[in-house]
Amino acid sequence: RPEDREQTEAEIRKAHVICIIYAIDDSNTFNRLSLYWLPYIRSLGVNVPVVLVGNKIDLRGNDVANQGLEDEVIPIMNEFKEVETCVECSARQLLNVSEVFYFAQKAVLHPTAPLYDSREHILKPQCVEALKRIFKLCDTDKDDILSDNELNEFQRKCFNAPLQPQELEGVKEVVREHEPNGVVETGLTESGFIFLHSLFIQRGRLETTWTVLRKFGYGDDLDLREDYLLPFYEQNSLEIPLECSVELSPLGYQFFTELFQTFDKDKDGALNRLELDSLFNTSPGNPWANTGFPHTTITTETGSVTLQGWLAQW
Repeated sequence: RPEDREQTEAEIRKAHVICIIYAIDDSNTFNRLSLYWLPYIRSLGVNVPVVLVGNKIDLRGNDVANQGLEDEVIPIMNEFKEVETCVECSARQLLNVSEVFYFAQKAVLHPTAPLYDSREHILKPQCVEALKRIFKLCDTDKDDILSDNELNEFQRKCFNAPLQPQELEGVKEVVREHEPNGVVETGLTESGFIFLHSLFIQRGRLETTWTVLRKFGYGDDLDLREDYLLPFYEQNSLEIPLECSVELSPLGYQFFTELFQTFDKDKDGALNRLELDSLFNTSPGNPWANTGFPHTTITTETGSVTLQGWLAQW
């Protein structure tokens, strides 16, 4: 109703997911999905997942299934990529009502909008940057390729299970078919890794990409979570008595030494500016950027940070 338009718009703008209900016995309500409601939601600048819900399936009698539902809905989903799915139900007989809430909840828990531009059919820039960071973190030997071993470590970290050899080959074959530069002899490239996640999303497997993003510390806004960046402070477990100090453990020294050696690409025993930038590329930034670093520690004559100077900073 015209008098409800202002409230309707306000509720739509606040929504994380929108369910549009139509009556299966009234073709006009179905036609208005693509002729009125979906364009109207777009006109408000809202880009959230939409679930189409056909109500009153009890009117079909004993045969409540609609074999032609897919054919009816596919043209709408092709035109309006924000439509996640379509489900039919009966509010009177409580048929499939729980499924309506399941699909709506899934759309909220694994939302499309932060990851994918449904209108342009591409991953959003912030999602691409997050996936690039994850790729670099998983590329432990820093050769810009994910080898089979690195892919399996990634798989274990995110899904607690490695891929079988035939599964690995299957993944690479899919990438090779659609993204020629996505696979090389030694493994998966960054563009191939990003293509895979674009494919997951296009096929409705958003939970896969969201699992990966959350495992690597990202929140729903695709910013790194506070508890991921500062886990000790978050848990109040780094309380240091006044008479005590903090030192690196032997494992800590080993970790930072190996990190230094990994990013010392020219093997000159020091980290130059480019190597330092590369090292901090996957972090929120250089923690000493405002302290005069690297002039505050031990460097070579050319200003590159030595291993001793690097460890001293920590």
